[in-house]
Parts: sequence; C-alpha cells; structure tokens
Amino acid sequence: MRIAILTREFPPDIYGGAGVHVDYLVRDLRSLVDVDVHAFGENRDDAVGHVADPRLAEANPALQTLSIDLTMAADTAGAQILHSHTWYANMAGHWGKLLHGVPHVVTAHSLEPRRPWKAEQLGGGYRVSSWAEKTAYESADAIIAVSDGMRGDILDCYPQLDPAKVHVIRNGIDTQIYQPVADRSFLTENGIDLDAPIVAFVGRITRQKGVKHLIAAAHRFAPGAQLVLCAGAPDTPEIAAETAAAVAELQAARPGVFWLDGMLTLDQVKQVLSAADVFCCPSVYEPLGIVNLEAMACESAVVASDVGGIPEVVQDGVTGLLVHYDQQDTEAFERDIAARVNEVLADPERARAMALAGRARAVESFSWNAVAGQTVDLYRSLLDQPS
Repeated sequence: MRIAILTREFPPDIYGGAGVHVDYLVRDLRSLVDVDVHAFGENRDDAVGHVADPRLAEANPALQTLSIDLTMAADTAGAQILHSHTWYANMAGHWGKLLHGVPHVVTAHSLEPRRPWKAEQLGGGYRVSSWAEKTAYESADAIIAVSDGMRGDILDCYPQLDPAKVHVIRNGIDTQIYQPVADRSFLTENGIDLDAPIVAFVGRITRQKGVKHLIAAAHRFAPGAQLVLCAGAPDTPEIAAETAAAVAELQAARPGVFWLDGMLTLDQVKQVLSAADVFCCPSVYEPLGIVNLEAMACESAVVASDVGGIPEVVQDGVTGLLVHYDQQDTEAFERDIAARVNEVLADPERARAMALAGRARAVESFSWNAVAGQTVDLYRSLLDQPS
C-alpha cells in the first residue's frame, strides 16, 4: 500500500502540534506501509519539497498556499491513499483525489470556523482558507478527529458531513523521547532559580493558545513562583507587540518572569518541562493538545483549560487540574488559572503524585504505534470499499 502524506510542516520545519503529529506518525507508518511525504519547503532526504509560485511572492499567503497544493496534487500520481494535514494541504488532497481517482483522508488538527482570529493574520485569505477546508472536508472519504471533542466540533461546523466518515484516532507521544531529564543547564544559563517553584508554558504566540490569559493570571501567582514562558512564532506583529507589553508589565510587577522567545531545541524543551512544578496550558481552543502529553511524559503536573480534547488527556484531580474557560468571562478564567496553579504549588506532595500519574497515563494510553496501526486500518477499509 502506497500512501502520500501531504503536510505544511515536516522536519526540520516544525512549529506546531500538527507538525509534531505528522513527524511521529510518519515514523511509525513507514514500518507498516510505503509512505511518500510531500511538504512545504525544500526537498529533504525523506520528503518531497514544494514551494510557492514565485509570481505570487507579494500575494496573500493563502494564494501562495494554494499554488503549493497544485504542485503537490500533480506529484501524487501512484499513491493509493492521499492523507492531508491542516487546511494548508487539504486542497492538495482534494485536487489529487479528483485528478487521480483515489481516496482522500483528512486529519483535523484544528478548524477554521473555530479560529476567527486567523483573519488578523490572513486578512481576506481567511475566507480562502475557510473555503478550502470546507470543500476538502465535505468531499473527503474519511476524516480523522484527534479527540472526541474534535469530532463533535467537526460535525457542528460541517453538519452536511456523514458522521460515519468521521473517525476518532487520538494523538500520541513517544515516551522514549519525551521523558524526564536531569539536565538543567538551559534554565540556569537563563537565570532561572532551580530552588523556587516553576510554572512553565511552551507554545506559539497565538490567540488560540491563550498566552495573554496566562500572563494576566500570573499577576496572582503565589509570591516566589517563577513563570517561564517559552513562547515564540507570533501570528502577527500586533500580537507580538501585545505580548511584549504584557510581559514587560508583569516583569515590572513581580520578579521571576522569564520570556524565552526563540525557537527551543527538543533538549531545551525537555529541560523546561522536567523542571516545571506546573505546566500551564491556557488554550481557548485545542483539538487535543499534544503539549500536555509532552509535559505529562516529562513528569510535570498540568493546569489546563477544559476546552476541546484537553479533558481527554488531563484527568482532573489525577494528572492535573482543569480550569473552565468561558469566552464571556475571561477575567474569571484568569483568576481560576491562578487559583489552580497556586493550589498545586501549595502541595508539593500532591503535585509530585500528579506528575507521576501523568507520566504513567502518557505511557499506558497514548502511543504512536497504536495511532499508526489504527490509521492503516482506516486506509485498508477505504481500499476495500467497492468503487
């Protein structure tokens, strides 16, 4: 069986959870089926690269994306299944399906109707990306939701879909790679006090990740608690400026606020997660939230919002604490984040128990081998269907 994986992100160009998903999924798929990867950017040893039409260099990024999708669709002849990830590659899968007469599978990592703030980044291109996603989803042969919550969102956003075509295959994590590490050199080099409590965040600066809510909540963190923000890749200059101003205000109000805004290596991320007494995930929208799995695998207690698929990962009161997100009352959300973080920090023994339970849950319930096996089963079911 030959599969074509269509994706914006692929090593070494990974900046978000979808890219992490594709990276690890492909590793395990390649032990089960033949896989061709088509990704944005230059050719790699293990993937075909695709770049935008240079004539669109000054055009809206959404149009540049579609020009890449055209070359992807043209290059997928010979594949028996096309499997696209995110709207950036969905139209490549859709056009390839029409062109080559093969099934198209979509993995839903996020949904454009649930991310209206993307209009800040894409302008009118947001309407183009929304059209691309809707068109691809409604004609796909199967859609993979990364959580039960995500499946509900898909069917809510696209009610014309046949529910039988929407399958839940949860994200996984490689717990051999993500595990506690003893090294703390990255933290000490940045002035972080290893003897004081650490609250950590790792993620992109985007409305979705709720960074501004975490910064606001940190004004109420217990005295002596440190905040380590590993936050970069802002969606827009405006949100970058907002974040910088909010961090500066917080730093003026309390000590122990560290903003590490460059792209961190895997080893650096593992150091931060392993050192954290609490990992905080204040997302306002999250289909599953691989970063919570990463934190749990590195033995950090988690305080997270209760949106999307997060409650399917973080067991409230066992591996961490959940905070209710109410779009109409974000001040209450921020107060509750602070209260839950302080609750965990106040009881180190309980925090340690949560951390150990989180590691155990990541090992026992989430593995990429299982994800790949379920995905191949779905591929086979599509090929077995009468044409």
